[in-house]
Amino acid sequence: MYANRGGEDLTSIWMRPERLERSGPGRRPGYSREQITRAAVRIADAEGAEAATMRRIASDLGTGAMSLYRYVPSHDDLLDLMIDMAMTEVDLPARASGDWRRDLTLVARETRATALRHPWLTALLTGRPTLGPQLLRVHEFALGALDGLGLGIDEMTGFAGMLDDYVHSAVRREIGWLAEVRRTGLDPEQWKRDHIGPYVRQVVESGAYPLFARSLLESTTAHLPPEERFQHGLDRVLDGIGLQITAP
Repeated sequence: MYANRGGEDLTSIWMRPERLERSGPGRRPGYSREQITRAAVRIADAEGAEAATMRRIASDLGTGAMSLYRYVPSHDDLLDLMIDMAMTEVDLPARASGDWRRDLTLVARETRATALRHPWLTALLTGRPTLGPQLLRVHEFALGALDGLGLGIDEMTGFAGMLDDYVHSAVRREIGWLAEVRRTGLDPEQWKRDHIGPYVRQVVESGAYPLFARSLLESTTAHLPPEERFQHGLDRVLDGIGLQITAP
């Protein structure tokens, strides 16, 4: 066991066997990591990850918070479990197909869909190192899509990371946009017209930012629906990877 000065076990949650208990006459009900994690994910989906405290989870399960620490010893452990449970929804085949571009597109689109269903996920994934089995499954599939193409492992890892960075960056912007729309109570078109529109017009008319003005007035991709805009950016990332694959 690896412990810090306070005696907390720093060993990864994935290395610690799960505590199994059975309920019986005169005993409190036993729980599982899955039950606790599922409750945490449900709360986070509705109210944000910060709401998924042990006290709140215990209240939802009808027990005391301290009893849950026997199964999930720390809040960091809980976050790792939540991330991995969400990543089970990234639907991938057991092996890459041999068409690297199709396979990486599938990874990107499935990850985006999962992150949009769980708006807290991207912030946790990009804010803390974690290597749960489901996250490793997705990463292994992405590496497998690039294997056998004449790339070194550093290049394969770098390209998989570049894809991951694009997906989560794009999703963060999309989630931020949706959160702002919900906060103001306006639909997207109203938000553009009434909330930010007057300021943008003022900026454009000032002439101080001519390239920004062009991006608004001439760009075709800026006004695409979110899924099409995501795919457009993804195609540019894959084009860059493709150039390296075909280079002598």
